[in-house]
Amino acid sequence: MRVFITGTAGFIGFHLAQRLLTEGHTIHGYDGMTEYYDVRLKRARVERLKSAPQYTHTEAMLENMDALMTAAEACQPEIIIHLAAQAGVRYSLEQPRTYVNTNVIGSFNILEVARLLKPQHLLLASTSSVYGANEKVPFEEVDKTDEPMTLYAATKKSMEVMAHSYAHLWKIPTTAFRFFTVYGPYGRPDMALFKFVNAADRNEAIDVYGMGQHARDFTYIDDLVEAIVRLIPVAPSEGNRVPDDQAHDTLSKLGPFRVVNLGGGQPVSLLSFIDTIEEALQTPLKRNMLPMQKGDVPRTYASTRLLQALTGFLPRIGLKDGVTRFVNWFRAYNVKS
Repeated sequence: MRVFITGTAGFIGFHLAQRLLTEGHTIHGYDGMTEYYDVRLKRARVERLKSAPQYTHTEAMLENMDALMTAAEACQPEIIIHLAAQAGVRYSLEQPRTYVNTNVIGSFNILEVARLLKPQHLLLASTSSVYGANEKVPFEEVDKTDEPMTLYAATKKSMEVMAHSYAHLWKIPTTAFRFFTVYGPYGRPDMALFKFVNAADRNEAIDVYGMGQHARDFTYIDDLVEAIVRLIPVAPSEGNRVPDDQAHDTLSKLGPFRVVNLGGGQPVSLLSFIDTIEEALQTPLKRNMLPMQKGDVPRTYASTRLLQALTGFLPRIGLKDGVTRFVNWFRAYNVKS
């Protein structure tokens, strides 16, 4: 199978590409080396992917439609998986235009590529941030998502809405999946786990926002990749509409479009998360207790019923195991870098 993946220099795209390469698929990766975080980590991911003979790569921005179209046409993909984005809730307060350029204009370019090349399935990465401060838990895909608390969430919701219109107008089978706090080896340095372990390594204090009371639905990278791989053959259609007694399906009545949560389904408080990190490190963390940051939500909590109904899969790697795997990778990576 020929797969075109944007964001393969990133955390999730790297792991997904690795998994598909091991299964014998032909992958063309597309990504820009922005300086949002250490480019050395991004290049390390790409170099590992390039060691596979069936992997090719284009380094360019999503906003560059000519480069994007040229790369996609050369691949002639059966599947397009759009993971590239400007990530990070807090950074969107500092550089809002970057989010519009990448997450809105760049995603529009991907939709145009899909309209022209007509893949069997277009899969797009969205975020749990679209649920905002939703008080109803767990978050279901049919819940209201019209009150984003950050521009990051707003741009991702915009992508979902644009994708629905393209699915309707051009009959492009499209799945948008909403990620819930993904973590694991080769993870992003701006995420809490990486920052906390790095601080411990430097004997520095960590900043604990919201006094550690907010909760996140942590999802280990291997579970997330497994969910995506299982969703690839499930292109939205009336033939796979989920019965109401199994889950509330988001399959549109206007076109082949569906939204699916990809989360662990087990929210953990920040303080419990820190306790788990301390256990894996076998050392206490110095803590700066701080109020909630602007744009932060009190909790995220994924309903996984639709994912299970569509794929038969539920995330299974527990937080203790996942954090330990990350700590082991971090120590090995730091030695090599």
